[in-house]
Amino acid sequence: MTTPVPPAVTNAVTKTLRKVLVVLVDRANYGRLKPVMRAIQAHPALQLQVVCAGTMVLERFAQPVRLVRADGFPVDAEVYLEVEGSLPITMAKSVGFATIEFAGEFQRLRPDLVLLIGDRYEALAAALAAAYMNITLIHLQGGEVSGSIDESARHAITKLAHFHFPATRRAAEYLIRMGERPDTILGVGCPSGDLARVVDRHLAPEVVNARGAGCEIRIDRPFLLAVFHPTTTEYGGDREQMEALLHALERVDVQTLLLWPNIDAGADHISKVVRQFRQLRNPRLLRTLTNLTPEDYLRVLGRTACAVGNSSSFVRDASFFGTPVVLVGSRQDFREADAHVVRVPPDTERIAEAVQAQLRHGPYPPSILYGDGQVAERLVERLATVRLYVQKHLHYPFHASEGSAAAPLEAAREAGPGTHGRQS
Repeated sequence: MTTPVPPAVTNAVTKTLRKVLVVLVDRANYGRLKPVMRAIQAHPALQLQVVCAGTMVLERFAQPVRLVRADGFPVDAEVYLEVEGSLPITMAKSVGFATIEFAGEFQRLRPDLVLLIGDRYEALAAALAAAYMNITLIHLQGGEVSGSIDESARHAITKLAHFHFPATRRAAEYLIRMGERPDTILGVGCPSGDLARVVDRHLAPEVVNARGAGCEIRIDRPFLLAVFHPTTTEYGGDREQMEALLHALERVDVQTLLLWPNIDAGADHISKVVRQFRQLRNPRLLRTLTNLTPEDYLRVLGRTACAVGNSSSFVRDASFFGTPVVLVGSRQDFREADAHVVRVPPDTERIAEAVQAQLRHGPYPPSILYGDGQVAERLVERLATVRLYVQKHLHYPFHASEGSAAAPLEAAREAGPGTHGRQS
């Protein structure tokens, strides 16, 4: 059996600009990919293309696409794909519509590479379109483990992607165990740390108080940041979980900034619970807000006394600051976390006790679990030099004749995850 030639890298920069199309599907996408987009813009061999889709273009989420343009990035297309309803069926239908829309834009823009991050269903649709159109696909944050349908979407994107840039070394090893070639792993680290490393930590009061509704947040005093998204595989239980969180926050009795949830199935249930809570309880220490710029979100996350909820940013981005976190429910089950994270079930008493304990503890040492804050330039240099290819193969069969199915993994362990894609 002949071992196929791996997708090696070239040493010469192509004479024409290589078009890298970045797909942004929500506000978290943009915050994590912004350093990468800046690095692509600055690279002499690359041309940046941007497609904004999903909640990036929706008014109810304050149209984050406007931030993208204000930051000086070209927006080559806006894709409207979300079916209203925040139900399992509307999520499934949105994937179908999104695949059609992304295919049309990819045909028009003709990118050389499509770059995706994470585990959103909108990103899965973009991956399907790119793979079936023979466009080389780069996936960031593959190989991670978590709860919700995001777990399945993330691994599906991995199997469609041609190259990978996982956020942690464990994730890189998991990719190899999933049958991905070690030489397709271009490096390790999450680019969100790049922005956290350089962001001005000063938080102006108007950032959180100029918009939204509720009490004024005194940023010179301790405040909580709460974000709670639906766990789609537990659809129907989101109301009770959100009620437990809100009653716990009321019991802790510390001013709280609450961001509205994403658009996943169950989001309308969560939003309704918040509105009813505000109307019936008239909480004196709660402020709700739709959206923040990537930098302002990091400023809030770095300044809050404790982050409470189930956002992946609490595991990942908060680690760069050592912000205390109480992770509620199963949405981030098994995701790698450092010492700053305490996990609790969606129970009012358990949440309140954990928040109070984290407030007493205070900040943790900053972590480098998710990267060293210098990821974007390493990634973009690889985008400029990697040899494009189309046909993927599972890695295991090519080593069966060598007598050990574990050979690829052991070789990767010896060289370190992301070797063949050296971390320079």
